[in-house]
Amino acid sequence: MNRISKLALGLTCLFLLVTPLAAREKLPETTTDGLHLIKQDNVSAVYVKPGANLDAYTKVMLVDAYVAFAKDWEEDYNDEQIGLGNRINAKEMQKITTGVAAEFKKVFTKVLEKGGYPVVTEPGPDVMIVRPALINMRVTAPDLMTAGIQTTVVRSAGSVTLYAELYDSATNAKFAEVIDAEEVGGEFAQVANRVTNQAALDRTLDRWATLLRKRLDEAHGKKK
Repeated sequence: MNRISKLALGLTCLFLLVTPLAAREKLPETTTDGLHLIKQDNVSAVYVKPGANLDAYTKVMLVDAYVAFAKDWEEDYNDEQIGLGNRINAKEMQKITTGVAAEFKKVFTKVLEKGGYPVVTEPGPDVMIVRPALINMRVTAPDLMTAGIQTTVVRSAGSVTLYAELYDSATNAKFAEVIDAEEVGGEFAQVANRVTNQAALDRTLDRWATLLRKRLDEAHGKKK
């Protein structure tokens, strides 16, 4: 089994484990690699290696995000469409996942570097590796650029679950895992198109990136 297949299988099992995430008491206290569940109000779950601290890291290395739609999302979405022209296909889904991965790197790089944490491409003694995956993704109304005039008004652009692993780049040892299931958008009703979908995604990505930056700030004793 190749590395991507193993990752996909592991993330599928993980999502089944943390659903529903509200039932925190059902989560295991420790992972198979010795990480411990800690109290966290801002995300669904955080597992940390005992004694781990972010104060050793001043730079971040971002691995390209793995992005996957929810199981059966394509079938469920297409079943609700009237006419073949409104259905989504594998090529369009691949375009969306590629775009989401690129947007993840762009938003995280912007937020982290604004906070004084350069995003680098090489490991080092002060470099933390972030290995992200965006799984169980659902898009309420993807902009398929179909012919004709069609307007779709939605309150939520969709939903996605973040699973991120944090590693020390010098030792390649994992010291934390973060899991968070989020509704994308949802603040108010709006027309769904490429621009509004991306804006909703960016707000979610910005929130996650800002939480990481704040934890780095706290570890380094930076004032708010």
